Amino acid sequence: MKIIAVIPARYEASRFPGKLMQTLGEKTVITTTYQNVVETGLFDEVFVATDSGIIFEEIEKNGGKAVMTGQHETGSDRIAEAVQNIDCDIVINVQGDEPFLKLEPLQQLIDVFKADDQQEISLASLKIKLSEKEEIENPNNVKVITDNNGFALYFSRSVIPFHREVSYDISYFKHIGVYAFRKEALLQFSKLEMKPLEISEKIECIRYLEYGMKIKMIETNFVGVGIDTPEDLEKARKLI
Repeated sequence: MKIIAVIPARYEASRFPGKLMQTLGEKTVITTTYQNVVETGLFDEVFVATDSGIIFEEIEKNGGKAVMTGQHETGSDRIAEAVQNIDCDIVINVQGDEPFLKLEPLQQLIDVFKADDQQEISLASLKIKLSEKEEIENPNNVKVITDNNGFALYFSRSVIPFHREVSYDISYFKHIGVYAFRKEALLQFSKLEMKPLEISEKIECIRYLEYGMKIKMIETNFVGVGIDTPEDLEKARKLI
């Protein structure tokens, strides 16, 4: 299998415009993310897909690969445009605002497809257990619930499941926005119209569920810092 990684990157993020060009140490967020993904050595090719000339130039001047795309509502739609003419089997979508992603969770996603002899899985993604009440209730943390085989039932910014039976201990999981697609599934995704649940929650992977597709969720112990707010940026700078 030919496996590539694509980092969708837009400058005008709704909650924190320009966040990818903020500095972490001596590098920008997007350059840090790009270089960390390259250094895993897992991919035949890594590049940034963006509609921003600023981000494009930032990657190119630091020796990276970038492609310009049109404007899109979701990162997956942007990646679909970027890879449509690229020869590959599996596409890993790494969020530009996840600069500390490590090799192990990326390898876990790749292994899903290596073990899928019947090619039944179209999409895989990551989840991590949440324990702090504040983190569980934070709408910036997308929660996911799965069936007994690890396939996603639903994603939400709300607290799911609702803990009505207090005598029963329940686990909560955060969705980490790193996806692994079969290329043909990604291209199909980009042709599907947004439906009400995706529009309401602003969570792109809900589109797959609304059209009856399956998402395999892999539990990971990876703890990074996704940069959604200025407060997240300060956490990341302390981690640096």
